[in-house]
Amino acid sequence: MRYNDEWKDYSIIATGDGEKLERWKDIVLLRPDPQVIWHASKPLCDVVRPDARYIRSSSGGGHWEFDGKLPDSWVVGWRDLCFNVRPMNFKHTGLFPEQAANWATMMELIRGAKRPVSVLNLFAYTGGATVACLSAGASVCHVDAAKNMVETARENVTLSGLSDRPVRYIVDDCRKFVKREIRRGNRYDAIVLDPPSFGRGSNGEEWKLERDIFDFLVLCGEVLSEDPLFVLLNSYTTGLQPATLYNLLSLTIPRKGNVSAYELCLPTEEGTYLPCGASGLWTKQGVKYE
Repeated sequence: MRYNDEWKDYSIIATGDGEKLERWKDIVLLRPDPQVIWHASKPLCDVVRPDARYIRSSSGGGHWEFDGKLPDSWVVGWRDLCFNVRPMNFKHTGLFPEQAANWATMMELIRGAKRPVSVLNLFAYTGGATVACLSAGASVCHVDAAKNMVETARENVTLSGLSDRPVRYIVDDCRKFVKREIRRGNRYDAIVLDPPSFGRGSNGEEWKLERDIFDFLVLCGEVLSEDPLFVLLNSYTTGLQPATLYNLLSLTIPRKGNVSAYELCLPTEEGTYLPCGASGLWTKQGVKYE
């Protein structure tokens, strides 16, 4: 289990009955969470009244209910990095705070390399990993099929004062992009992958994680440099345990190295830990990270 306890602008106040009550700077949100299978000691709305709550629909999806007027977006900080947060479709906020554990790891690895490091961030969403890697001194190629997510990533880079750093923003299907990079002869020292369980590319290309991830990792191995630093694979898909990610990286990365896999968690103000997916980390031989 890994978690990062450096958040000042985010905390989980309480959990129970399938929901989590969160503080995002000055805004309190109540969102569903399938991992919360225990009962709350008292109704979460009575702990702290939320400014907004996401209500699931019995037919799928859901909607936000607001107690008054919220800003369209607001900024939260982690270390010296800044991120836009806003209520979005499917209960999302545009940021996964549990990933701070991985941001800290990547920043340490990049700074410890003491050389230029090029990072390929695939399924890069709103750019949490992009911002972290840029801040540590790496160059980043940020790839996502959703144009609006790439624009938000650009905003986060600017908010963090990193717009002068070497970063490329690519709106494209990740598989197609990696194949083109292989043909072009472009190589990267580190790869970050945060693939969805299911998705479609910019031209409707279908992605299913369980079916496609192994072959895609093999493909990613071909775009690694001769002296790669790390490969980080994230999964929020139910049923993909850390051991599965360990096996995937062990079987697909064509370089000698070390593999670790772990559950990501967030500490709560109740003294518990909320499970938030899993990650697998490959590091070059001689760079073991625990």
